[in-house]
Amino acid sequence: MKPSAFKHGRAETWTPERIGQLPVRDIMQLRANAERLNEPGVAALCSDALAARARPRARTGLLSNSGPRTRARKLIARAKAFEARGVLLQDARTSWSGVRKSDGAIVMALWAEAIESADGGCRYLLWAANAAGTRPWSDTPAGRERLEHCKRAIELGRAEGLLVYGDRLEGRLPEDRASAIHGVDAETVLLFEVEERGAEFWAVWGRKPAESSAVQSPL
Repeated sequence: MKPSAFKHGRAETWTPERIGQLPVRDIMQLRANAERLNEPGVAALCSDALAARARPRARTGLLSNSGPRTRARKLIARAKAFEARGVLLQDARTSWSGVRKSDGAIVMALWAEAIESADGGCRYLLWAANAAGTRPWSDTPAGRERLEHCKRAIELGRAEGLLVYGDRLEGRLPEDRASAIHGVDAETVLLFEVEERGAEFWAVWGRKPAESSAVQSPL
């Protein structure tokens, strides 16, 4: 079993170089725990590391895996990432979630930079109603498909998440349109629950170590 990257860690030992070598999932969990334990310095370093991972790859040539920022991940096309999880998307161009034929599991793509820290874990807004025209994507075929998959994930008790990296387009949801999509982390799969909160559906994970795929106790 792979030892925890956070074992015996102390706040002062978390340098930018050390954090930069962690997988994306571990960085997000480290940030969540740093915020919970009132270590803003460590939390800020984690945010910087996540931002660095999501910077444009076309200009820097990072697909070569030649630098420390890319050793923890390999980016592939969204449709290919879903295929690797046994999911054939209904629309390879617009779909951001799908159903695995072998067991009916729900697999969803999550925009990595939009993941939030909350309650000692992480959360991600999967779908929200198009109130006053604020989220037109929710009413598109892909948005309605995501809504149905959220409801199904609640029935199943959990879903799987794939991390998408790219550059956002101001004023648009990345699921609708992005300035650039660089790919999906081929080496990370999140396990999460879906919660319905009013007219919103959220992915939540990391709050209960025994039930989470994320690493706990970083400090």
